[in-house]
Amino acid sequence: MGICVVKKTEPVPYTAQRRSKTNSTLAVEAPALDRGLAVLEALDAEPEGMNLTEISKAIGSPKNSTSRLVQTLIARGYVERDEATMVIRLTGKLLRLGQPRAGDVSLVECSLAAMNALRDAVGETVQLGIPIGDEGVVIEQVESTQAVRICVNIGLRFPLHNNAPGKVLLAFLHPKARERAISRIKLERFTERTITDKEALRKECERVVKLGYGTDWGEADEGIHCVAAPVFDQPNHLLAVIWASAVAGRMPKGKFAGVAVEVMKAAREIERRLHA
Repeated sequence: MGICVVKKTEPVPYTAQRRSKTNSTLAVEAPALDRGLAVLEALDAEPEGMNLTEISKAIGSPKNSTSRLVQTLIARGYVERDEATMVIRLTGKLLRLGQPRAGDVSLVECSLAAMNALRDAVGETVQLGIPIGDEGVVIEQVESTQAVRICVNIGLRFPLHNNAPGKVLLAFLHPKARERAISRIKLERFTERTITDKEALRKECERVVKLGYGTDWGEADEGIHCVAAPVFDQPNHLLAVIWASAVAGRMPKGKFAGVAVEVMKAAREIERRLHA
């Protein structure tokens, strides 16, 4: 994908999570709903998916009752099961429910025409993301028609320091909020070009704001380049980020400025549609 490498973490059994959260003794008044949400949270911690036995163990629930929960979530479109491998994964439905809206129209609906136009203009995959905590998350994608192209699963999370969309989400925060985020995030190295120094990241954010767009030349994954621009829903309030991703050979650094013109044009078109 070129914006992040999702690290797998060992899920904490849901029953243990509930005991360790606080000393609260509030009773769970809808246990079936509680277990259903536990399934979603367990799958969220495992982007590559889990089988039924793994889910049952993760949430501390018998396999039979876990199977019924999973079947209900499949029927409602929140999870899907690969019938060949029996691996169960989240779908993008939760993201669609929670994405920003302009009246009755979702951000994605406002963005698709501009994303398609950008894909056609630069010939590369175009993605749309929003901030969630100290990360970004992909909420839509229009794939390149190239035989070799960048593509990801909707819902992929990415850090804020080693890729173009992440830098944009970080740079266009209010200065005080940006500094708090920089102080919190861990600058993990992914390639030789990853920014791992907080002062260097501050300077990079200043550069992004000055240019109006962010770039990444193999800072998250070797051989993958990205150019990203912010989408605002009101002056100085960042709503989302749009970017183009390509293999380095088709988008060398010398083409970044030209691609950025098209990416910023798409961002402005999304903003226009949001306020139409």
